[in-house]
Order: sequence, then structure tokens, then C-alpha cells
Amino acid sequence: MISRGNLVFALALLALLAAAAGCGQPPPEGGNSGGSSQESTSGETTGGETTAQEALAPGEGSLVVYSGRSEELVGPIFEQFEERSGVDVQVRYGETAELAATILEEGENSPADLFFAQDPGALGALDDEGRLTKLPDDILGSVPAEFKADDGDWVGTSGRARVVAYNTEELQEGDLPDSIFGFTNPEWEGRIGWAPTNGSFQAFVTALRVLEGEDRAREWLEGVQANDPFVYPDNLSAVEGVASGEVQAAFVNHYYLFQVKEEQGQDLPAANYFFDGGDPGSLVLAAGAGVLDTAENPEAGREFLEFALSEEAQQYFADETYEYPLVEGVEVNEELPPLSDIQSPQVDLSDLDDLGGTLELLQETGVL
Repeated sequence: MISRGNLVFALALLALLAAAAGCGQPPPEGGNSGGSSQESTSGETTGGETTAQEALAPGEGSLVVYSGRSEELVGPIFEQFEERSGVDVQVRYGETAELAATILEEGENSPADLFFAQDPGALGALDDEGRLTKLPDDILGSVPAEFKADDGDWVGTSGRARVVAYNTEELQEGDLPDSIFGFTNPEWEGRIGWAPTNGSFQAFVTALRVLEGEDRAREWLEGVQANDPFVYPDNLSAVEGVASGEVQAAFVNHYYLFQVKEEQGQDLPAANYFFDGGDPGSLVLAAGAGVLDTAENPEAGREFLEFALSEEAQQYFADETYEYPLVEGVEVNEELPPLSDIQSPQVDLSDLDDLGGTLELLQETGVL
């Protein structure tokens, strides 16, 4: 396993790289890369461009959250929790991996009580360093076993599937390869896009390493990189690029398509493609959260997780963000295929903890 020092370095380095376009083929000027990010890649805070200490001034009984999920998506959940609980919630928004690195660097001085992550990889990386605490059984028992940590130190709050968004004016389903590995074929040169700084993309690459091995994951990254992909800052702009015809296909989470259609119209020429047969390209991930070992108000953190897994909050994720609720009995958005119909590969999300190793691989292959 990668050492703590290397992990901190890799995560911090990603934070520096996130503002850059990476490599490959950037979206041209005037393109659709400037849309509002659904999962921020900036170090945004509630107090603007300030440090965590400047932005957050926790008082007695307050809950301090480091959120790798964007304010647009989860801000309403924090507001609802604040209204119902009376707890003052202070949130620092940013990119998931960057915030994980910040927590490690801050050590016992971190003001954060709760880490809310876009993907299980960053949660697992923190858990490996002993930074998360065991959650109560009533919280863990709310979701299926595959959407929580094996040791009970974090829990999933909503599900999302990896898909290929494609332009329906340029492509039909039959034009798409049967596997995510098919996009390494030279025929896709200049036609595809991705967002390498996105946390879910990195979790997908980690899963690829776990499922297929290090060499096969490297082969896929190098193959796609050789096809000169457009590099987007986030998944939302990647879907916008697909819809505009800037690219014909992009690797994203399923719910971004619905967000873009909500903003630009339901007749948008874009659709989601789900691979069959347990292909890694249809991996189902979870956003989730855990309470930090240095939390000054761990009880408020656990109380928030109880709320996030309540029927009200789970229905919010289904209806407003087009994600999959993880609690039994909550209706899935009618726009989505049932979660049981998605042929996701079988992988333990707790095994996606080697985020540092994935970042090193992305750097070695020139993707970051």
C-alpha cells in the first residue's frame, strides 16, 4: 500500500493540477467547458477564496463539513438539516481529493467534523490513515452492505453509475463498443472526452486497477490518451460537449445528462449508454460520508448522516439530483433505469482506497 507521505503528496499534487487543463485536447475557445460544475474542482469555500481556518469559525454545537460534493447539489440538504435540527452547519466546498489531502495535512488541528465525499476512494484513503470513526449500527443498517465500508467507518448516501454519454445525432447505440476498452481503438481519435480531475473518474480508474490489474488499467489510459481526448474540467461540461457535438461521446456519471436536459431542454441530442456483462464502464459508485476522528462535534455529524439517509433526504437525491437512493422503499426517479437493471461489475467499494496509487498512474501516463 502506498505510504502516508506519498498519499498526501499525490493528493496535494492533484489539487494543483486540477486548475490546469491536464493534457490531451482541450475544449476549443467558445466551447462548452464553462458550464456550472456539479462536482466542483475548485477549492471553493463558503467564505470565498480563503483558507479553512478563515472561512470556518465553528461555535459550540456547530457542525463543520468538508464537502467534495458541490453546493448546488447538496446545499439544500444542509439547509434542511439545519432547519430541522437547529445545528449551525458550516461547509467548506471543494474537490474531493483536495479536501482529503487537506484533512491529512491538518492532522489533529482540522476543524472538520464530517467529510462528505463524491466517491468511496477518498473516504477509503482517509479510513486507511485512521481518520474516520465507526458509525452506529442504525446508520450502517440503513443501506445495503455494498454501499458502506467493510469496517463501518463510512456510509454511502446516494448511488451513481458510470456511463458513456453520446450524441444521438452522430451515433446510435450500435455504433458504441461493447466494452469501455473499445474506446482505445484508433477510430475514436478526436471523438471522445473525459474529466480526469473528477473524483468519480479516479474511483473508476481505481476499480479498473482492482478488477483488471495494473497493466490493463495502464493500457486503457494510454490507449484513450493516444486518441487525443478532449479534457474537460468536470462531468457537466463533458455532457455539454457531447450535446453540442464538440465530442461524440464522454465518460461521465449518469445523472449529469438529466441535469443538462433540465437546463437546456429535454430534446437535447444526448443519451446515456450502459455497458452489459459487468463491464467496468458501468461501475456503480456511491457518494458517502464519515465522521472524523478529531471531530469536536461527532454527534452532530452522526445526526446529519441519519438525516441524509432519511426518506425525505433520499427522495431529494432521487428527484432533484437524479441519483439512486440507497435506502429501501424510496422511489427511484422515473427517468432512470432501476439500479437492479444496471450490470455493474462486482467490486467491493472498500477496495477502492488506493487513491494515491491511481493518481500516480494518471501522472505516469500523462493523463494528469
